[in-house]
Amino acid sequence: MVDLEEKRLLSELEVSDLGLDVTTYDQRKASKDPATSKALTKAEDIASISRRARYSVIYLLKEAGEVSKVVVPVHGYGLWSTLYGYLAIDGDLQTVSGITFYEHGETAGLGGEVDNPRWKASWAGKSIYSGGEVKLGVIKGSVNPSSPNAAYQIDGLSGATLTSVGVDNLVKYWMGPQGFGPVLKELKG
Repeated sequence: MVDLEEKRLLSELEVSDLGLDVTTYDQRKASKDPATSKALTKAEDIASISRRARYSVIYLLKEAGEVSKVVVPVHGYGLWSTLYGYLAIDGDLQTVSGITFYEHGETAGLGGEVDNPRWKASWAGKSIYSGGEVKLGVIKGSVNPSSPNAAYQIDGLSGATLTSVGVDNLVKYWMGPQGFGPVLKELKG
C-alpha cells in the first residue's frame, strides 16, 4: 500500500496499524471522504478527479526478489465519464507494460476505443519519463515512428479528442509528483 500524501510505500505493519486491509480497501470510496482524501487545487487537478485518496493499493510482481512489474490504479475524466483502469510498468519503472480500463462511459466507437486491443497494445514498450519528468502522452493524430519523441507517444483516438486529452491528463497526473511518481522513484532507488 502507498501513502500518496507522504509519497512512500507503507510497510505491512504500518498498514495494519492504520487499520487498513488491502483486500477490502476501496480507494474510490476513500477519495470521496474528506477524512481519507485530499481536495485538489485547480492547478493540481489535471485529471479532473477533484479529490485524491490518501492511500492506494499498488501491485508489485517480484521475481527472484526483484520487482519485475508494478501495476498502479489510474483514473481521470474523459468526455462523458471518469475512466478507471490500471497501468502496468516494467521492473525498470520507466517502461509501460500495458494499460487497461475496466470502467468508463465514453462513446462506443469513439472514446470507447480505449477498450480496443490494438490501441491498448500500442502502449507496451513506451517510455514514461525523460529527465525525471512525465513525457508519456497521448497525442493528436498518429505517432510518427521517425520522431525523436515516438518512444513517449501514443496515437490519439480518432474522433475522440476529449477522451484522448483525458487519458493523457490522467497518465501525467498519476505518474507525476501528485500520484505515484515519487513512489516509483523510491522503488527504483
